[in-house]
Amino acid sequence: MLLQGALIVDGSGAPGWTGDLLIAGDRIAALAPQLDVNANVPRRDCRGLVLAPGFIDAHSHDDAALLATPAMAPKLTQGVTTVVTGNCGLSLAPLVTPDPPPPLNLLAREHFRHASFAAWRAAVDAARPAVNAVGLVGHTALRLRCMADLSRPATPAERGAMCALLDDAMREGAAGLSSGTFYAPAAAADNEELLALARVAARHGGVYAVHLRDEMAGVLGAITEAADCAHAAGLPLVISHHKCAGRAQWGRSLQTLALIERLSQRQALGLDVYPYLAGSTVLREDLADGATPIRLTWSEAHPELAGRWLADIARDWACSEPDAVARLQPGGACYFQMCDADVDRILTHPLAMIGSDGLPHDRFPHPRLWGAFPRVWAHYGRERGLLTLEAAVHKMTGLTAACFGLRDRGLLRAGAAADLVLFNADQLADRADYGQPCEAATGIAAVWVNGALALEAGTPQARAGRVLGRGG
Repeated sequence: MLLQGALIVDGSGAPGWTGDLLIAGDRIAALAPQLDVNANVPRRDCRGLVLAPGFIDAHSHDDAALLATPAMAPKLTQGVTTVVTGNCGLSLAPLVTPDPPPPLNLLAREHFRHASFAAWRAAVDAARPAVNAVGLVGHTALRLRCMADLSRPATPAERGAMCALLDDAMREGAAGLSSGTFYAPAAAADNEELLALARVAARHGGVYAVHLRDEMAGVLGAITEAADCAHAAGLPLVISHHKCAGRAQWGRSLQTLALIERLSQRQALGLDVYPYLAGSTVLREDLADGATPIRLTWSEAHPELAGRWLADIARDWACSEPDAVARLQPGGACYFQMCDADVDRILTHPLAMIGSDGLPHDRFPHPRLWGAFPRVWAHYGRERGLLTLEAAVHKMTGLTAACFGLRDRGLLRAGAAADLVLFNADQLADRADYGQPCEAATGIAAVWVNGALALEAGTPQARAGRVLGRGG
């Protein structure tokens, strides 16, 4: 297929230029201001449209969605062609359990049946997903597999068992390790435990993605803890969904980003961010502080209340918000914890790449699941002028590919994988919001995954995704 006359934004951050791109098989064969090819090659007129690398979701929780809903509509309709899974210490593999505790239940309940990374990888490939996947191994999943008591640090024998499982997973193609000591099942882990695992990932050339222990008052100490661990282990660090959460922390991104910049002088370090003021996770009584607006995304006890504000539920029940949370368990919610100035500052930082952090199994999900990537350009670029088109695309493609070591993704160049998105820069926009969170984006003309047309004018086509090993 010859794509002609597009504005080519190649993912590097360099200025766009008008030209042609030739797809041959699953690769980009050539690109130039004008290509002369055999007359039998099909052509597509792309004048007035932007051609960019397929977007890479640096932070997803799509581990089970790739199996349960392999069409992957929430991501494909945004132009996403690759998702990084296993974040926040949460991964399906290597864990077999019929009843995963929070927050592992964010990944769905019925899919924890993969005792190895290889088994999960084979299951995903057999499902033929519409997008590619990169898999991290979750520290919390390893703890549940190897420890009967999660309220303490691991013993030497338990550390050894976890390290052996991670070593196997890295040999089987995992991209690295993730942790989430913010959550109860991993909160008791000490530095010795985390460092032992990080060193295993480092031996295989992996990365370490961290949901910080504290994103509120103790955020600076939590950043330092994660960075020191990654530095000592000798592997790149990714700070997950960086934020300053809670009204008392608003404005502290000036401090956190200054610290991150200093740390980046000594070690490889990146961060991901989603373009919204609300986060979303499991229901937690300690986050129901009366000052943070909270919107229910799901509840097993009261599924009919998904989408309602917690304050209204508590008022109806004549109880406090923490008491309402207890009655709604297990469940999840959106927490409106951030301010515009911090999100603006973090999202536009040169080290920041884009991750949706979408939760595909929520009954009434955060709109980032369906809208994060178009929103980066539409809201922060076109509407507010905080990013150029080239910078926005770089944060969603080339920067992410470099951070995760995906050598043949994220850039438009001859020989690279033909993961592509074609869109109208004037019309690209997110339609999902907190009231209607499952609306597909507008402005995406077509998406190719591994050279196959995957989406045409909003209609799914071939499913050509696969699990990518380290290096892409």
